[in-house]
Order: sequence, then structure tokens, then C-alpha cells
Amino acid sequence: MRTSSLLARRATAVGGAALTAVLLASCASVAPGSAGGDAQPPSGGGAGAGGWPGPATSATSQARTELAALQVAPQHAMSGYSRDRFPLWAPQGGNCDTREAVLKRDGKNVATDGQCKATSGSWTSPYDGQAVTDASKLDIDHVVPLAAAWRAGADTWSDEQRKALANDLTRPQLQAVSASSNRGKGDQGPDQWKPPLKEAWCSYAKAWTDVKAFYKLTVTDAEKSALGQMIDTCGA
Repeated sequence: MRTSSLLARRATAVGGAALTAVLLASCASVAPGSAGGDAQPPSGGGAGAGGWPGPATSATSQARTELAALQVAPQHAMSGYSRDRFPLWAPQGGNCDTREAVLKRDGKNVATDGQCKATSGSWTSPYDGQAVTDASKLDIDHVVPLAAAWRAGADTWSDEQRKALANDLTRPQLQAVSASSNRGKGDQGPDQWKPPLKEAWCSYAKAWTDVKAFYKLTVTDAEKSALGQMIDTCGA
């Protein structure tokens, strides 16, 4: 009896361990936020840490390092510039384009039609805190405006390189924001325009710095100074 009981306990332990291994393997096979094939982008949870939706910005210490390394140079001329030189919006799978992907990512309870157009949901504009429930009242802002990128070196790029910047869902370059805040910003740099919501300055400056560092775009002295002042609002 004692031997039978011991064998039963060992069998139960082995079976439990096997089941645990299967469950862990199943979890590991699914990447967070991933979708197979041409599945539509998953609806996001709205604003993330610090009220900033979308891809995370770098840590403050890293942002300071990136900012220090940005090359200061005079702005390039706008001759030859056109938004058409930055092809948008690019297809993102599942009938979605970049705009619709950002709306799904940054909103809460976003419902879409067969063409991936947002039909309902709620969003909080990170620049001014405005609550929005009608997707048509949202603009997708390029944190580093396309014209600003042109003046900072993108005028020498190929159209494919400019397309990558204009549709970048990996870095914190695209934000669903209120139309009024986006149009108030225009193509101005951080020395000329800052988000009306001061709580957004930290993330905005880090996002701008991350994008310029990744794409090796230049800055002006005034721009670099303004970014530093905004990053100072992040604390340590």
C-alpha cells in the first residue's frame, strides 16, 4: 500500500509538471500584441504611462544622451518639399492603413467596419487632454512634422525612406490627437510650439528626440535648448 501510494503521488507530480510545461509553451508562442496573417491591429488601451499612448519613449537618461548627440545644423530650404514626397497612409494589413492602425492602437473600445474605419470608440488627445468619441475629429500627428523632417535632412532621402518616417508605428512618431491641437502645431518645432497640456511636455520631448536620433535628423540650437528644458520636466 505504501509503495502504491508513493507511485501515485509521483505520477500526479509528473503529470502536473507536464501540464505546466504545455501551458508555458503555449503562452510563449504568442508575442504580446501580435496577430497572425493580415489580422487587423488590436484595439489599444488608450493613453499609456504618463498619458502618452503608442510606443514607449526612451528612459529620461537615454533621452538626455540622445539629445546631447544630435547634430546641430542650419535648417535646409523648403524648395522641392511636398507632402506627396512622404507617401501616406501605407497599408498595414486587414484593410487597415496607418491612420486606422493608430486610431485602434490609441483608443479604447474601438469598433471598426469592414474597411477598418473606426465607427466608435473613445480617445484622449495627449497634447491637450481633450476627450474625443468621433474619430473624424482626430488627426494623426507626426510628432516630428514632415516639413520639419525635410528641413532637418529628409530632403536628401529617397521617397521610400520618407514613407518609412511618415508611417512609423514602431517609434513614438504618430499620435491620435485633437484636430485643433494638431493644426495649432503645424510644422513648428518645440522652440515654437509645445503641447498645451504641460504634463505632456516630458513625453513629447522624449518622443521628438527618439525620432530625430533614430533617423539621424539634425536640430537647431533653439530646438535643442527647448527639448532639454522639456525633458527637465521629466524629473530624474
